[in-house]
Amino acid sequence: MTEPRIATPPESFLVAAAAAGIDFESRDLERIGRYLELLYEANARMNLTAIREPADAWERHVLDSLTLLPWVLQMEERHGPATRLVDVGSGGGLPGLVLACVRPSLEIILIESTGKKARFLRDTARSLDLDRVLVLDRRAEVVGRDPDHRESAHLVIARAVGPLDVLAEYTVPLARPDGLVLAIKGAKAEAEIETAKQALYKLHASVVEVHPTSTGRIVVIEKNRAVPRAYPREVGEPKRRPLA
Repeated sequence: MTEPRIATPPESFLVAAAAAGIDFESRDLERIGRYLELLYEANARMNLTAIREPADAWERHVLDSLTLLPWVLQMEERHGPATRLVDVGSGGGLPGLVLACVRPSLEIILIESTGKKARFLRDTARSLDLDRVLVLDRRAEVVGRDPDHRESAHLVIARAVGPLDVLAEYTVPLARPDGLVLAIKGAKAEAEIETAKQALYKLHASVVEVHPTSTGRIVVIEKNRAVPRAYPREVGEPKRRPLA
């Protein structure tokens, strides 16, 4: 059984969120707490998170995900209810489901190719009444060539998916030509950016900002124009042969 205290945010989380300028509406924290309960219940059956302590879950999972919120709000100001966000390699719902908990009116697509994880995401979205969340249990390379999803997202986000030269080919084809890719990275972000320069050039994208956070970096990638039709390549190719 999940310990009830997981559902209660620790004071340290609330202080850190306030310092980051994050405001919560009445049901936000309740919804996030329920999400964490469901995450840890499912974690007993499948590997969704290696973080065991509830306080760490709030600060390393939830707060880490909410660092993307300023860009979400900017896009909502521009595009309103039509704003579409795609989370590539969503896993246990990080960061996509956490963002859905605080912005339930946002259209969010979670891409997760592992069937049991995709089922968890669907069941959890339903339990939390997040009816604008769509889960796709397909590979990002396949979704990136689907006309319904290719170059359709205002924001594409990813956390712990792979090195930036690989991640770029998964994510950039999904973004609109005026959209952004937000990659949550660690301390080696700058080195990954250097390695990914040729990949980004071929995908018609560029890094416009590296935003420091308490746990790492957010690499902000701007899509400059449409991606050549050759990308993304076939399933597995981006990882086997990163663009160079």
